Amino acid sequence: MWSEPVRDGSLSAEVAMWTRRTGFDLVRRMPLQFPTYHPQGMAFAAGRIFLTTVEVLDPPLALPGGNGDPARRAPGRGRGHILVIAPDGTLVEDLVVGDGDAYHPSGIDFVDTTLWVPVGEYRADSRSIVYSLDPSSLELTERFQVDDHITWLAPAPETGFLYGASWGSRRLYRWDVKGHTVTGEPEAWDNPSWHVDFQEAQYDGEGRLVCAGITELPDAHGGRYELGGLTVVDFPARKIEAEVPLPVFSSAGHNILRNPFVLSRDTDGAVLLHVAPDDGDEAAGTEILTYRVHNPR
Repeated sequence: MWSEPVRDGSLSAEVAMWTRRTGFDLVRRMPLQFPTYHPQGMAFAAGRIFLTTVEVLDPPLALPGGNGDPARRAPGRGRGHILVIAPDGTLVEDLVVGDGDAYHPSGIDFVDTTLWVPVGEYRADSRSIVYSLDPSSLELTERFQVDDHITWLAPAPETGFLYGASWGSRRLYRWDVKGHTVTGEPEAWDNPSWHVDFQEAQYDGEGRLVCAGITELPDAHGGRYELGGLTVVDFPARKIEAEVPLPVFSSAGHNILRNPFVLSRDTDGAVLLHVAPDDGDEAAGTEILTYRVHNPR
């Protein structure tokens, strides 16, 4: 159930064939019976589940004249956590991560022996600290800093590159593991898609990433609607290869792609979508939901 994803390009190829008729059957609901705050990223490694989450103590309020700009607000105050969870849903360890105003851990991914974790200020156009975590020893190491809010990281095992993105994934980045740009290769490019803001991403081989997230849209009654979807991105070609909406909702009414996700395969090869969309203080609290994906014949 919690197997690490393969990185052979097959998952992104399947996502590229999904349509609005693709089915998502809930096959497991695992409630987390400990404080989970506001989950952000998830990865499977060393037989465990790793969940990043932000505990907000003082919210980052908008500055006067900010006009809704996510960069123009006070940093707020909080604590970042990496929750290490056993396969049965019990808490193994709660690692506090971050420094000062950089307390917001985001989307994470694992490759080889390393989990990559960005922790940024809770506002756009700010700064982030990039950490690596050994999933067995739980040793945490600061690697480099970035002058931007990094909303996810996804490592590429065959090249050693790190892929990432700014607030809302409006800008897509690539570095080496020391935070340097890649000589002779594009360092970054602006995301051409406004379908959804990618909240989390998973590397799938040959520069392709599966990204997922939401965008909040107004409805006809003055409320808000969360549109969720997945996107296949070919970074070297600077190309969006496929986009598909996903109209599935959680106990708290959130689109299930609100934040953390992992794509993996069942023992019979079926694609599994694992998500944790709800906060700890909502409805049923945070649950890790697993869906078996099937395309109509």
